[in-house]
Amino acid sequence: MTQLENTDSIQPKGDIILAIETSCDETSAAVIRGGKQILSNVVSSQIEIHERYGGVVPEIASRKHVEVITMIIEQAIKESGLTLKDMSAIAVTQGPGLVGALLVGIVAAKSLSMALDIPLIGTHHIAGHIYANELEHTIVYPCMALVVSGGHTELVLMESEGNFQVVGRTRDDAVGEAYDKVARALKLPYPGGPHIDRLAVEAEHTINLPRAWLEADSYDFSFSGLKSAVLAVINQHRMKGLDLDEGALARGFQESVTEVLVTKALRAALQYGAKQLLLCGGVAANRGLRAALTAKCESNRIPLLIPSNVLCTDNAAMIGAAAYLKLKRSQFTDLDLKGDPGFSLESWSVNHAD
Repeated sequence: MTQLENTDSIQPKGDIILAIETSCDETSAAVIRGGKQILSNVVSSQIEIHERYGGVVPEIASRKHVEVITMIIEQAIKESGLTLKDMSAIAVTQGPGLVGALLVGIVAAKSLSMALDIPLIGTHHIAGHIYANELEHTIVYPCMALVVSGGHTELVLMESEGNFQVVGRTRDDAVGEAYDKVARALKLPYPGGPHIDRLAVEAEHTINLPRAWLEADSYDFSFSGLKSAVLAVINQHRMKGLDLDEGALARGFQESVTEVLVTKALRAALQYGAKQLLLCGGVAANRGLRAALTAKCESNRIPLLIPSNVLCTDNAAMIGAAAYLKLKRSQFTDLDLKGDPGFSLESWSVNHAD
């Protein structure tokens, strides 16, 4: 694992970070000041390319990152009103993610770090999603983060700034992955999450589906059984020649997902004495989840932080926000940085000893 430099002799020259994000199918670069102010945030999406395949094709994603990354970085610098010489550090997503996609961003970041002679900060993708909240709100500790995305479903306790403890995680499918698989079964376009959300919100009826609670004291999640239950309903209707109310099925699926997510997130927040609950990740844009979690937090008097939709999906601004935690502590990454698809969030904590 790449080691972090952490010496008192190294001091950041300013607080402006050029951040790069290429963990999956968005190529993004941003310029962030002081971990909170977005000077620019440019995102190039590949959704139209991968839509024809029904999901992200890693080799294609990597190739598209290579094609546009220089242009995206140049655009981010231009929109910030600054120059490369004004940058204090280069931040880049180290992992988790698709290894080929990560490599493209890392090579660009290391090249800029060497050329400009400024520090490099390898950054955890999920830490970025969590600290996207810091771009619009003020995080108060201790807090609990519910991370929901295409590849991750986790409950993360933060007792202090930049210190992460995973108290619950999915044992099989991530929630975003489950949404996409259900949408594929219903022959909805990729990415399927927004389409399921729309159908669920507009539906007048619901098809009841099971909830996977696991052990009584567990904060882990499981969505593979729910996905199987949805497929069973679809197959039963097809075998009997019955018309399927897709809206009712989408609503039943979403209600099952949100009830488990919301119940466990609130229980964890209360048990650990969290002063705030943070919703993070691409699925944080889901209207059903937002509404259910907002209502539950209000009834329990727990402040809820949710970023704007543009900051929920993958973007470099969130990487810059998280990297600022390392910048102000002079915790920089060596130039032997490699992409790490299985990068541990807890190991990225600011007080972690490598």
